[in-house]
Amino acid sequence: MFFLKKIAAALLLPPFLPFLLIIAGLLLLHRQPRTGRLLAWCGVVTGIALSLPASVGLLVTPLERDAALDVRDLPAAEAIVILGGGTRHYAPEFGGQTVNRLTLERLRYGALLARHSRLPVLVSGGSPTPGIAEGILMRRVMEEEFRVSVRWVESQSLDTAENAAFSVPVLRAAGVRRVLLVTHAAHMRRALEAFEAAGMHAIPAPTAFFHGAGPADEVVDFLPGMNAAFAGGYAAHEWLGLAARRLTDLGGGLIRR
Repeated sequence: MFFLKKIAAALLLPPFLPFLLIIAGLLLLHRQPRTGRLLAWCGVVTGIALSLPASVGLLVTPLERDAALDVRDLPAAEAIVILGGGTRHYAPEFGGQTVNRLTLERLRYGALLARHSRLPVLVSGGSPTPGIAEGILMRRVMEEEFRVSVRWVESQSLDTAENAAFSVPVLRAAGVRRVLLVTHAAHMRRALEAFEAAGMHAIPAPTAFFHGAGPADEVVDFLPGMNAAFAGGYAAHEWLGLAARRLTDLGGGLIRR
C-alpha cells in the first residue's frame, strides 16, 4: 500500500503532473485537437504556476495557518514530538545513511525547544525499505550533533497518520496528554489533524516556513525559481494528503452508516 501511494503521488504531483497533461494533450491533438490543445496548455500553465513565488504563495498560505510558537506555550506541554521528513540513503561522509534536509530542519528546531523547555523528546519515523529506521537516525542526530537526549523513539510509522497512531500510545503510557508538535509549517495542518484523531492534544510548533513576511520584490515574485518550485511541490503534496484524508473519512462514514 505504501508504494502504491507513492506511485499515485508521483503521477498526481509535480514535477510529473504538468508533463503528464502536456503528453496527454499532444496524444489527443490528432483526434480531438481542441481538447488536446487545452490539456497541453493546462500542463504548461500548471508547471509555470508551481514555480512562481506569487502563485506558490497562494497554495502555501492556507497550509501555514499556525503562527510561530509563543514561548509562553512551553509550560503547557508535557513532551516534544518531532516528526520525520525522510532520510538520505547515500551519505558516505556520515557513514552511510542519515536524515534528509527536511528532517534536519525539524530536528534543529526541536532541539532548540528541548533546550529551552527541558521537556522529554519523542522522535517518529520508520523505514519502508531495508535500512536504519528514520526514528533511530533522528535520535542519533539529536544526541550526537545537537547534544539533546531523546526519551522515546517511534520507528514503525510510514506516513503522518501512522506517526500519530504509533506515537500516541507510547506517550499516553508515560502519562503525557499534551505535546508540542514539531514539523514543517506547511505540514502542520495535516499533522495536527492526525494527532487530534489519535486522541492527543497537540500544540503546533511549526518550523521552516515557505511563505511569509519578507523583503518585497514584485519582479522576483513573478520569476520562476528552484526554491519556489520546491515549495510548490511540497504544498501540492500536502493538499493531496488532505484530500486523501477527507476521502478516507468520508468512506469510513459511509461504511458506518
